[in-house]
Amino acid sequence: MRLVFAGTPEVAVPALDALIASGRHEVVAVVTRPDAPAGRGRRLVASPVAQRAEEAGIEVLKPARPKDEAFLARLREIAPDCCPVVAYGALLPRVALDIPARGWVNLHFSLLPAWRGAAPVQHAILAGDEMTGAATFQIEEGLDSGPVYGVITEPVRHTDTSGDLLTRLAFAGAGLLAATMDGIEDGTLHAVPQPADGVSLAPKLTVEDAHVDFTAPALRVDRVVRGCTPAPGAWTVFRGERLKLLHVTPLPDRTDLAPGELDAGKNHVHAGTGSHAVELLWVQPQGKKPMRAADWARGVRIGASEKLGA
Repeated sequence: MRLVFAGTPEVAVPALDALIASGRHEVVAVVTRPDAPAGRGRRLVASPVAQRAEEAGIEVLKPARPKDEAFLARLREIAPDCCPVVAYGALLPRVALDIPARGWVNLHFSLLPAWRGAAPVQHAILAGDEMTGAATFQIEEGLDSGPVYGVITEPVRHTDTSGDLLTRLAFAGAGLLAATMDGIEDGTLHAVPQPADGVSLAPKLTVEDAHVDFTAPALRVDRVVRGCTPAPGAWTVFRGERLKLLHVTPLPDRTDLAPGELDAGKNHVHAGTGSHAVELLWVQPQGKKPMRAADWARGVRIGASEKLGA
């Protein structure tokens, strides 16, 4: 089939690579978000998907909005058979959905109908899910509600950050998306409507969602840190400034610390929660690079009465 691939961030690149290498399909163009400011100089940088497409000699379309008439006209000229999508980052209007003969097929990183929305992996970790996965489905105008072509499953490890889990799903899901294109082309794969039960929503996480509450149980603290790493970044407050928490681990046997209370030794930093303590392993003070928590504690010389979140 003639394909137009839509995607933007790094997590979409494995799927684009899989389709380019498939041998059965021709990726004739890529649709991605416009160049965005990045780095200290805030210069405009092309998306990871745009960069990969340019390396492969594939036409790149960067509409400000998918309903722009110039973009729609070019898409009609290309006349794709199908448009596979991974994390494109913009809603597709009905007029765009109607252009490819076999529609737009999205690779979504959850077991639909669970975790429909922009942050399915983060919400799976926050909720303590033991199993997640990826699904390919036909895009319709509802939020991730279209009929499903195929799924894969992936266990959530107890140490997974959202970045860890998303990376695994991106590579496993790339194979699923390529297989879905094969099945659509040869007529062996048909989409099945999602069940009405089991729907949950996964909106984009805000900075406030990533605020760690040390009065919560240790299990919740751990999930917030893992679910919000690398973005938007879990944080607390110490001496009036934000302190990012990059890696913690629960300490079930330590229950003598009050919520937020710190115990810093030569090689450890423990913090109390609403249940048992957690050990801070990696932190990032405001305006500084990530560092081992023990090194941070030695530098700031934590006082006896000081707490996180105070």
